[in-house]
Amino acid sequence: MKKVFYYAASALMLGLVIHCSQDKGKEDKADRNMFGHRIPRGLITTSEGLMPGYLMFSVPNSGSTYLVNREGKVVHEWKGTYTAFNPYLLDDGSLMVGENDVDYPVFGFGGPYGRIQKISWDGKILWDYELADEKHILHHDFAVKPNGNILAIVYEAISYEEALALGRAPHLIPHSGPWLEKIIEVVPEGERGSKVVWEWNLADHLIQDLDPDKPNYGDPGEHPELLDFNTGDSIPEPISQDSLDQLRALGRGGRNLTRFNPRSDLYHFNAISYHPELEQIAISSPELSEILILDQSTTTEEAASHSGGRSGKGGDFLYRWGNPENYRHGDSTDRRLMYQHDVRWIEPGKPGAGNLTIFNNNIPNVPDSLQYTAIYEIKPPLQPDGSYLLRETGDYGPDELEWSYVAKDTLSFYASFISGAHRMENGNTFINAGPAGRFFEVTPDREIVWEYRNPYRGNATKPNGDPEDIMPATYFIFRATFIPADHPAFEGKILEPLDPQPEEFKMPPPPPKEEKEE
Repeated sequence: MKKVFYYAASALMLGLVIHCSQDKGKEDKADRNMFGHRIPRGLITTSEGLMPGYLMFSVPNSGSTYLVNREGKVVHEWKGTYTAFNPYLLDDGSLMVGENDVDYPVFGFGGPYGRIQKISWDGKILWDYELADEKHILHHDFAVKPNGNILAIVYEAISYEEALALGRAPHLIPHSGPWLEKIIEVVPEGERGSKVVWEWNLADHLIQDLDPDKPNYGDPGEHPELLDFNTGDSIPEPISQDSLDQLRALGRGGRNLTRFNPRSDLYHFNAISYHPELEQIAISSPELSEILILDQSTTTEEAASHSGGRSGKGGDFLYRWGNPENYRHGDSTDRRLMYQHDVRWIEPGKPGAGNLTIFNNNIPNVPDSLQYTAIYEIKPPLQPDGSYLLRETGDYGPDELEWSYVAKDTLSFYASFISGAHRMENGNTFINAGPAGRFFEVTPDREIVWEYRNPYRGNATKPNGDPEDIMPATYFIFRATFIPADHPAFEGKILEPLDPQPEEFKMPPPPPKEEKEE
């Protein structure tokens, strides 16, 4: 698999410093200020006839989640115990939110958080679930099923030797062993209890053509339902101790970074969406530059196999799209996704229902060397029985997009990591350009009718009490959601602007420029 951009995990590990040099220019001139430093914040654009509703997001470096009205005023706050970043609103007004566990071991970059809390409308912690040990940790995203259960993405650390036994080539194995992926369904029990009632493990759905003596040997080109375990780039030599010391001294290393675990995060699943009628799960893997769909009607035993469930395919992939080179159909020119985030099904009742929206982060702009970002809407080739049409060419469609959004000048809408988009009830699309904390609503004709930029940042500290570096990701937001005003959570609630409003974060002035000697 050929890559056209850097690994987001590496960017986070290095403190997201790669793009700081782009903080120049103006908004109306192909602005490349990806982190949105020193630009106006709060409500930027509004229009008449907007759909009534609210913006919801978790404040960076804070345990607070805000609900913001169309006038840009905070009307409600949920307060968690730890720093929060991916909130989901429930019908009773409570919030299910991922929070950053303060003392998790092993993992430390690539989006781990380790804890989910359920917080009532009036701020009571109703449930506090932790999964953060030396083998597993919750990371990136989760989905709340209609029955209240949680579908969560989990890293699973395996050793170098275990990866070798699964058929991965030695030059592709991280020195401390890779982090594979699993998905679990959790039933909340009491204030801290939980019960895992279903799980799916990526390790059960790998194929390799390196070692014929291993049970998962086969031709990846003939099995798109399985993942070729030997996709990816060679693993570089371990970083030096001096480099590690320098990264730590600069506060850039991330928690638990060692000389040997960079690039352990092989697939970096970063989004999960559940379709209750189909009983299917959509997931996003930016390292593969693909979205994948699984059957969740299976039992755990069936999910570990290649048969069972409504699909009859067990836990194998039902569908994949974005990079057919991963299963040896086509080449890099056939790649459609570039380190994407936030795959979501469009819900019933919304225009485009049943389609998928995707935040495509890093599209090459040829012949320009700069990347740009787009929102894609695709119509998967769903069949009446819930399967997906595999074309005679051996790959999956579609070739054409149902809809897309890019900036009018192409380059000014750019978010190389995190971020997301989803369809609104009125047919508009709500977009979160995550690095800048920029939220905007676009019409089907791609006109921006509302825009708000996050002006808030909390003052949470590192576990040792040191302050978090405000640069470069000062205002960044992993997940933001538009909530319509008629959502059941708001029934009987008074949603008036808080008085006083939360204090906005003020960027310190830039350091003075040194005068050059004549």
